[in-house]
Amino acid sequence: MIVGTGKTRAPRRPWGPRRVARATMVWAVLYAGFGLACALSGTPPLHLGSDPGPSALGWGVAGVGALAALTCGAVTRYGPRPATRVLLWVLCVPAGTAAFGLLMDVITLVFGQGVDNGVAAAHHALAAAGVLLLAATARSRPVRRVPDAAVARAPSAASGPVQLAACAGTMAFLPYAAMKLVWASGGTFAGMTGEEMRAVSRRNGASGAWLTLESWGLDATVLLAALGTFLLWGLVRPWGQVFPRWTLWLRDRRVPRWLLLAPALTGAATLAPYGVFGVGYVALATAGVVTIRRGDFHSSSDALLVAWIGMTAFAVYGAALTVAARSYWLRTPSRPTRSTAAVHAAPRPEQ
Repeated sequence: MIVGTGKTRAPRRPWGPRRVARATMVWAVLYAGFGLACALSGTPPLHLGSDPGPSALGWGVAGVGALAALTCGAVTRYGPRPATRVLLWVLCVPAGTAAFGLLMDVITLVFGQGVDNGVAAAHHALAAAGVLLLAATARSRPVRRVPDAAVARAPSAASGPVQLAACAGTMAFLPYAAMKLVWASGGTFAGMTGEEMRAVSRRNGASGAWLTLESWGLDATVLLAALGTFLLWGLVRPWGQVFPRWTLWLRDRRVPRWLLLAPALTGAATLAPYGVFGVGYVALATAGVVTIRRGDFHSSSDALLVAWIGMTAFAVYGAALTVAARSYWLRTPSRPTRSTAAVHAAPRPEQ
């Protein structure tokens, strides 16, 4: 009979700051090359809706990539220093701004619709990857040897204020979901009937999957809001760190950090600024300082009502997602430890 040797598998060595910086440097070179190619070919790297931006922005993209490459080179050679950390966080700002719109690209692709512009969509994805890599390099710390007795941190729930923020983010979507479901079921809201809204969707190039859901009385954005709420609570509850019992064959396994943090950071970087600026704009429109276009609605007041519901939902949810993502980042270990067996054997926290 063959018996085991009794040896335990050693954990993989965590990435130190220099290895993270090298990975970020590769991205920086690619990003600089992308910007240079756009600038030399006269291709706008960003679009505002369907309107192309100036191709000269490509020089700015190339500059951000070049500066990031030089900074990561300094981290690789000298290790992370306070000055390089500050510069990396500063570079996250233009990269995060360039990533704005990635969420809408993903949504349109999921429902079978094409993106407005392929170059701009590629820029959104490339910039979003850069934000994650730049932030990881800025936060990297020297690798310390983990004692043999160390085990993985037990899953925990977020603090009370963070869970209240998650409640607020959930509640903010209720009026939005109700409005969308009224239209999807054929009802009338803000002067628009469900049939008129379906006609608007067809005119705007909605995919067959999107229109099929509407014919079934469902709205695709409501389903996405439900997924967003599920993500929000996964960030603040213990089952977002260790798969719970109802996940069947995945139960008791560690949830990879990136599985929640990647969509959370993307959603927060997109929805929070969009909602906050949108609320500010509709507030100015309500005060009569600016005018709001009625678009497909029958009056500006109808458009303003719908804008208040939508922008409030995005602003509150985006802020709640930001708070929850930060809490999840701090509560989950970023480096592997010797074993997670002790966590699985310990009394499970309430799911």
